[in-house]
Amino acid sequence: MSELRELYQSVILDHNRSPRNRRVPEGANRHAEGHNPLCGDHVVVHVRVAGDRIEDVGFEGGGCAISTASASLMTEAVRGLSQAEVKQLFESFHALVTSDPGREPEIGGLGKLAVFGGVREFPLRIKCATLSWHALRAALEGDGRVSTE
Repeated sequence: MSELRELYQSVILDHNRSPRNRRVPEGANRHAEGHNPLCGDHVVVHVRVAGDRIEDVGFEGGGCAISTASASLMTEAVRGLSQAEVKQLFESFHALVTSDPGREPEIGGLGKLAVFGGVREFPLRIKCATLSWHALRAALEGDGRVSTE
């Protein structure tokens, strides 16, 4: 358990210090904004979609380490995926971070995103971890609304 906690901290800190894809991708044709008023996290996700695939994705904004790291890891995970694959990944990620902390989490297919399993022990941080994901979903649905999820 301590190894998983160390990995969690290491990955979160790395992606917070050096976020990947903190930018607006050239030719982005969809975007959505997310805001978590409880802790001040704010993110705008920009996506370039061609056909059914995510060609490129980036984000602007920021907040706490968990929010920033989640957006960074999300952008790495979804590039090149179909919208159906992104939806499935979103569902798996959401199930992970909202699952019962007393049970073994389901991490199949999540890759590096599995480190966010530790968030489920801190219910107030779940919104931090999922904010960019809700914004991505809104962008893919063509809804630029502000998400407070």
